[in-house]
Amino acid sequence: MRFTPLAWAKLLFLRDRGPTEVGGFGLSAADDLLLIEDVRMVTQFCTSVTVQFADDAIADFYDAQVDRGLSPARFGRVWIHTHPGDSAQPSFQDEETFARSFGGSDWALMFILAQGGQTYARLRFNVGPGGEVLLPVDVDFARAFGATDAEAWDAEYRQCVFTPPEPTVAQLVMDDRLPQLTDPFWEDELGLWGELLRAEAEREEALYV
Repeated sequence: MRFTPLAWAKLLFLRDRGPTEVGGFGLSAADDLLLIEDVRMVTQFCTSVTVQFADDAIADFYDAQVDRGLSPARFGRVWIHTHPGDSAQPSFQDEETFARSFGGSDWALMFILAQGGQTYARLRFNVGPGGEVLLPVDVDFARAFGATDAEAWDAEYRQCVFTPPEPTVAQLVMDDRLPQLTDPFWEDELGLWGELLRAEAEREEALYV
C-alpha cells in the first residue's frame, strides 16, 4: 500500500488536527488501486477511541464520487482512520466495523495511522475462498507532490468531525464516574477544585433524595 506525498501530508494533518480518532475513505489511482491519491472525510462522530460515520453522509459521498465518474473500487474500498495513541493495532470495534461495513464488497482494506507514526494495513478478499494479508506501507515520493492546502483541509475537518461535549460534573455524579470525593487523597490533591466538586455532588444528591 502506498500514498502519494500529498495524500500522506493531508492524512498527517487530519490526524494531528484534534485529540480524537478521525476517519475517511482513501481515493485510489485509476491504474493502481493500492495507491492512495487523496483522503476524503465524511460527517463523523468521534471520540478518543471510536469513529462512527453518518449513514446519510456515506450515501452522499458515494453519489458524489459516482457523479465524478469514479467506480466504487476507487473510492469505497479503503477505510482509513487514526488512533490518538502509539498503537495502530485494530481494536475489537475496528474489527466489527470492518466486517460489518466492508464485508459485502469483493475486497477491502483497513488502514490505521497512530499518533506515534505506527501504521497498520490489512487487505481482505471477500470472494472465492477469501483471505487476508498484511501490507507494507510506504509513501511514493516518485509521484508529483502538489501544493498543500491546509486551509481547505482544516475546513473539511471542521465540516465533518463532531465530538461529544465534555460531561458536566452533574453527569459524572449521576453516572458514578467521579471518585469518592470524601477520600482524603482527593482533599489533598484537588484542594479548592475538590471542594467545588463535592459541593456540586451534594447538590446533585439532594435532587434525588
